[in-house]
Amino acid sequence: MTALINAPPSQVRRILHEDLQFIAQTTSEDVWERLRGRRLFITGGTGFVGCWLLEALVWANHKFELGVHIDVLTRRPDAFTLKAPRLANDPSIRLIQGDMNDLASMGGQYDLVVHAATDVVSPSSDPYVAFDAIVNGTSQVLDLASRAGAQRFLYVSSGAVYGRQPTDMPGMAENYCGAPSIDDPRAAYGHGKRVSEWLVRSLARRHGIEPVIARLFALVGPYLPLDARFAASTFISDALAGRPITVTGDRRTVRSYIYCADMAVWLLTLLAKGEAFGAYNVGSDQPITIGELASRVSERFGSGMPVNCLASSSTGSDDEPAERYVPDTQKIRSDLGLQLYTSLDTALARTISWFREEQAL
Repeated sequence: MTALINAPPSQVRRILHEDLQFIAQTTSEDVWERLRGRRLFITGGTGFVGCWLLEALVWANHKFELGVHIDVLTRRPDAFTLKAPRLANDPSIRLIQGDMNDLASMGGQYDLVVHAATDVVSPSSDPYVAFDAIVNGTSQVLDLASRAGAQRFLYVSSGAVYGRQPTDMPGMAENYCGAPSIDDPRAAYGHGKRVSEWLVRSLARRHGIEPVIARLFALVGPYLPLDARFAASTFISDALAGRPITVTGDRRTVRSYIYCADMAVWLLTLLAKGEAFGAYNVGSDQPITIGELASRVSERFGSGMPVNCLASSSTGSDDEPAERYVPDTQKIRSDLGLQLYTSLDTALARTISWFREEQAL
């Protein structure tokens, strides 16, 4: 990654270069015009989602001469500069040292604020501490947006706010009133995001800010953290290391995956012209079981990496329905004319090519 980010735009590696060109061309012209000359404040800019937003904004800034200025909140500017010097040293970006849970003394003038700190709570996290960090961080970022005179606020939330998906529901729509279980201490992330959505709407109305909420589902693409405990990252990591692709959970579990370049187009469009106070699912509506995903990853590696399903990943019985986590995306399609541009097979192939190139560096 460092070698890629350190290169000037003309030398960006092939996969990222093609993806950024795609984002610039696919995102509608009126989105870029609405961003022209704007000052942005972004949290989570050094993570998976945030890196893609920064890559897209910096690329478009150069291509269309937008005059966008971006302040990126990071706990360790030095670490981000080491990881991504091309982004960190771009004249449109300024790194601000700080934590989203301690923003009371931070000022500045911003037109747009993006709260994209979306790290999923690990199983070892203290549920209360995790919940409090999510909610308090959102509150503080909203207060900063108010002090800064921001006009719009994009909150990157999660499909986890819906809780467990009914097995007879093909996709969860934005008006579905499900919620995470109050009996599950592991649901701190979903509860934190759900309460934060309420805060976003309530405080934004008080402060005169137009909020838009993006509920992210599963993602795949370059920058995917391979040490994350998710199926796609685990399977790709296994294959890259020459290990059998191992399915440890129920292989009947149903997920769907949106490619990160598609995600960037959707998020930028929501930031610029999503309905104020509206919530939109951001994900693929094309379901796939975890067992099928493992096989697809194996096929994309060409040599047919073996797939190993552990005993715990058995098919289960009919009275134990498989878990499902798939969005309904009709709203974002009809309201904003967006679509799923990249098939899962193409998304997996591009992601794998990215990491193979990285291995070769």
